[in-house]
Amino acid sequence: MNPCLFKPVNYSRFSWKGKNVNSELRFEVPTWNQIYHMLLNLAERVRGDRFRADVIVGVSRGGWPPARVLSDLLSNPNLANVRAEFYVGVGETKGMPQLTQPVSMPVALKKVLVVDEVADTGKSLQLVRSHLIDEGATEVKIATIYYKPWSIVKPDYYEKETSCWIVFPWEIKETIRKIVRKSKEKRKPVGKEISKLVEAGLAADLIDKLLKESLEEEGC
Repeated sequence: MNPCLFKPVNYSRFSWKGKNVNSELRFEVPTWNQIYHMLLNLAERVRGDRFRADVIVGVSRGGWPPARVLSDLLSNPNLANVRAEFYVGVGETKGMPQLTQPVSMPVALKKVLVVDEVADTGKSLQLVRSHLIDEGATEVKIATIYYKPWSIVKPDYYEKETSCWIVFPWEIKETIRKIVRKSKEKRKPVGKEISKLVEAGLAADLIDKLLKESLEEEGC
């Protein structure tokens, strides 16, 4: 049996409004515009807290886009990065994250604002915070766009709480590719998981294009 027995779904045949395709894994797909407005709110919250960071640290890779926007909104050009790798697939994680790139700018005796897209398990944020303290930071605060209620770290600033798997605009193809890979490994049709992206609001024509590319890249 060919494990790649999945093709782009004819989404026009379905009516997704108000229909939960599968409750096992729900997606939330914010737009660029929605994210920017959430970051505007975060910036206002940081300023209202009178927290003036000497350095903004984006957690690679998902924290880079929001960190860059907050650098602009907070008029703080001192932008650094750190890398903590955690996720391996859609809805799957490693047991513990690993710091694979230390902070790229000295933080000794400085106040640091750590920025990431989401606090999920919180383990990567916990690791990054400990690393920055070990590097001599005097104060570390955390800002994320989303916060999940089971996270062991609650950010100092966050905009929205959710239990969904969030698909950010900068990782749409990566998410689809992971769905394809997971479906291929489990020898299951890809259509069910892809359909949930449509239900969450992702454009069907964009999904079809990226799904076709992902199927080709996975040898399907």
